[in-house]
Amino acid sequence: MNPLKNRIMKTNVFYTGIVGMVLALFTFTACNKEETANEPTVSQSEMVNASKDATEADNATDGAFSLIETAYSEIEENEGRNASLFPDCTTITITSENGVTFVTLDFGLGCELPNGNIVSGKIHLTYGPKQNGTRTITYQFENFVFNDKGIAGGGTIFRERNNANGNPQATIHLNLHVLFPSGALADVSGTKVREWIEGMGSGTWMDNVFLVTGNRTINFSTGFESYAIVTEALRREATCRYFVSGVLDITRNGHNGTLDFGDGTCDNLAILTIDGVEYEIILH
Repeated sequence: MNPLKNRIMKTNVFYTGIVGMVLALFTFTACNKEETANEPTVSQSEMVNASKDATEADNATDGAFSLIETAYSEIEENEGRNASLFPDCTTITITSENGVTFVTLDFGLGCELPNGNIVSGKIHLTYGPKQNGTRTITYQFENFVFNDKGIAGGGTIFRERNNANGNPQATIHLNLHVLFPSGALADVSGTKVREWIEGMGSGTWMDNVFLVTGNRTINFSTGFESYAIVTEALRREATCRYFVSGVLDITRNGHNGTLDFGDGTCDNLAILTIDGVEYEIILH
């Protein structure tokens, strides 16, 4: 074979091999980038765990607002006087100055309420005279713990004696911090509306029922963020520690889903749905 022709053939094989390697490398890199772009930033197992923590934070803060609502109604509207929610381990102090009322709910180092919740610490309330059947209440938590979850911070509550449905209603502005037993911290902000739909005027707290709507954002110390808006009102019955029904639409670190609290049964279960897959969440 001609030596020159032989060298040309070898050169062509060499360049063909180089081009093939470059194309293969480009294809691998492109696929790898595509796979990386499609990968979720947070695994679904992490989302389920974070959803559980967010739901427990919601449950604890709403439980605390149930205490505030019940205390206010007992003090100002004589609701529940025949069977108070607050046992002897609760000290309620009421003072007034220049038309402003100061209330402190002191649960000491630990107080078990008739509905099974265990609380400690203090809640401070301050409010002035009614204006057209409404009041703005300032609330503040001090060393307060609700079922092993510390709650700090405060805000305001716009309280209506009669809303458009003729029911008492509280519009709550949230700026809270929830500390979990694990040491994780959650910052909670948003607006919650609690409509009291059953049990007014019965003389007992046990038949009280509330519908809760609104939205909230929770930022965890781990960097996880959760936004939720109520799409079907959450039902809170005074004798149950958990929401018994209702649905939240949730967005967590760019992923969307729903959280369903059930059909009205009092239990500690909720169903989280992410990308069409259902996960059962057990609350504590």
